Amino acid sequence: MHYSIKGDAFPVVICELTEGESLITESGAMGWMSDNFKMDTNMKGGLMGGLSRMFSGETFFLNTYTCSVDMGTIAFPSSFPGKLIARHLDNNESVICQKGSFLAGSTSLSLEIYFKKKLSTGFFGGEGFILQKITGPGIVFLEFDGHVEEINLMPGQKLKVDTGNVAMFEPSVNFDIEMVKGFKNVLFGGEGLFLTTLTGPGKVYVQSMPVGNLAGKIAQYMPMASEK
Repeated sequence: MHYSIKGDAFPVVICELTEGESLITESGAMGWMSDNFKMDTNMKGGLMGGLSRMFSGETFFLNTYTCSVDMGTIAFPSSFPGKLIARHLDNNESVICQKGSFLAGSTSLSLEIYFKKKLSTGFFGGEGFILQKITGPGIVFLEFDGHVEEINLMPGQKLKVDTGNVAMFEPSVNFDIEMVKGFKNVLFGGEGLFLTTLTGPGKVYVQSMPVGNLAGKIAQYMPMASEK
C-alpha cells in the first residue's frame, strides 16, 4: 500500500491498494474511492470490541474496504480542521490517543479502550476517564485538532499541558493531573483548576486547537434564541 497526505487545514489521506489489500475505518469516514473496492460493515472484535470502541469515541461498527482487482484508490478526509498523522506500529507496539482520533488503518490493528490509572486523573482530566489505545502491527491514520507538536521527553522530564491539548503519547509516558497552585492563579488565571502532567521517557504529541475549545469560542458568537 502507498499513501499520501494532502491538504493544509483540511487534510486528506489518499491510499493506493493492490488487489486483496484492505483498510478499516470508522463508519462514515470514507471520502471517495475507485469502483473496484468492496465494503464490508462488521463489528470487529465482537460485541465487546464494538462497545470498547464506542466508549473510546469511535463507532460501534467498522467498515472494511478491500481492493477487489488491480489497483484502487480510496481517500479518508479529516472531519475537522487539523492534522493527519500516519504511524507505523510494530507487533505489540501501542500509542495512547485522545478519544475519536482514529480515522483509518490496517485490518491487523487492535483498537481498545484505555483507562487512566488514577481515578483523580479520570475525574479532572477534562477528556473523561477513557482514552483510546491502538496496537500494531500495521499503519494507523490519526486525526488531531489544529497544529500538532511532537516532543520527546527524557526520563523524568515533565511537560505540563492545558486540559484537552494532549493528542497522543507513548505508553512509557506517565499521564497525571496536578492542581494549579496559587489562589489568584486558580481564580483569575483562566486555566481552570488542573493541568495535565506528562512525565518521560517517551514521545508526546500536543495539539494547538482542541475542537471542544473551538466549539466554545464559536458558541460565544451565536445569537441567542429570541424569547417568546
